[in-house]
Amino acid sequence: MRGFLLGVVVTLVVLVGGGGWYLMSGRLDTNADSPIITVEHKLASRTLDASVDRHADKTSNPVPENAGTLKDGMTIYVMNCAVCHGALDKKPSPVGRNLYPHAPQLVVRPPDDPEWRTYYVVKHGVSRTGMPAWDKILSEQDTWKVTAFLSNLEKLPPEVQSLMPAPASTGTK
Repeated sequence: MRGFLLGVVVTLVVLVGGGGWYLMSGRLDTNADSPIITVEHKLASRTLDASVDRHADKTSNPVPENAGTLKDGMTIYVMNCAVCHGALDKKPSPVGRNLYPHAPQLVVRPPDDPEWRTYYVVKHGVSRTGMPAWDKILSEQDTWKVTAFLSNLEKLPPEVQSLMPAPASTGTK
């Protein structure tokens, strides 16, 4: 039994030491223009989902969902989010495409998450992605407004939909 435990301890020390050596020796490519590794992307996505599920309050949006709120949310999105997450005309953001990992293009692929999840991510940001925490920048009410806009992108009322520009050509360079 003592030999088995010693083997487990030695194995753990080798794994941790080898991993530390790999990271500290500069072998891990940390360039933002490197291809995203599928395993890394899946692991990061699942880690984010688990963290938000664990830490977020699963509260309902206290801001009334109406055309005025959604227009305000659209304005907040354009002023603060579009530079990374894409313009209202569905033109992809060059900034967002060059972040590592790439920023999701929210107007092209709207989030299908519950509002509490979107609110939490906007408020607290996402570590190591370029997504800042907006809680010291936007008021709680404005955070809920942009959350409502994002959650309703595919079902905006006509008076808000009419403010959206026509989709742009998505040709990339």
